[in-house]
Amino acid sequence: MSAIILDEAIVHYEALGRGRPIVFLHGWVGSWRYWIASMQVASTSFRAYALDLFGYGDTTHDPARYSLEKQASLLTGFLDEMGIGKIAIVGHGLGALVGFYFAAQQPGSVDRVMAVDCPLDFNSVNAKLKTSTSAELVDWLSSRTPEAATALSDASKSDSRAVAASMSSFQADGLFQQFRATSVPCLLVYGQNDPSIAVPSADGNSLLSINMHQITLDGSGHFPMIDETAKFNRLLTDFLALDSGISPRELQLKEEWKRRVR
Repeated sequence: MSAIILDEAIVHYEALGRGRPIVFLHGWVGSWRYWIASMQVASTSFRAYALDLFGYGDTTHDPARYSLEKQASLLTGFLDEMGIGKIAIVGHGLGALVGFYFAAQQPGSVDRVMAVDCPLDFNSVNAKLKTSTSAELVDWLSSRTPEAATALSDASKSDSRAVAASMSSFQADGLFQQFRATSVPCLLVYGQNDPSIAVPSADGNSLLSINMHQITLDGSGHFPMIDETAKFNRLLTDFLALDSGISPRELQLKEEWKRRVR
């Protein structure tokens, strides 16, 4: 286990590979652990980092640090402490919102963002996600396969107050509009069967900038990286292979997801 101290708080992370830096940020359920397969794929060309955010896994649990602003400050402090420059971000749910917040504040520090099952507005979040315990969320959102059980084995370490705090700051911030105003390329990925986050409609896609693109995976729920690991990682690889500054709309479509590209 690797960890650093930031402002008297322990921040746990894991790292694999060599090359340009990519940071994986987990969502409201689990920890860095469910990114292992994606980190292994990315690490062939990148230095892949996965962090536990405040209130999750083995990072400090402190309600004063659970807002999106404080979680984004964790990322800022981590990059400064580790001497890491411009990064790619792969964020899931909460992690995607943290990535949006960080990029909106420091767009020059972000090369691209892959936002997985990320709500674009507060109303697209199922109320059950806002009020359930960690155990209830795992039972509701997990596919309950042995692979999912292993990937989400740290869920019991989560502080449910971290979910509530992030939701409160998300409701107040108008975050997606701030991120949209940047020129950071962003690929939005959704699981068609995710009960917790409403997939943006075709009408909703009019809100996307020229630097944004949306793909919906038919066979996935809230955890595409677990439900369809091979497909998700092929999409991740293709996105990361784009030249810097290129819109993900330029992705060469693979046959397996042509029907679900918006």
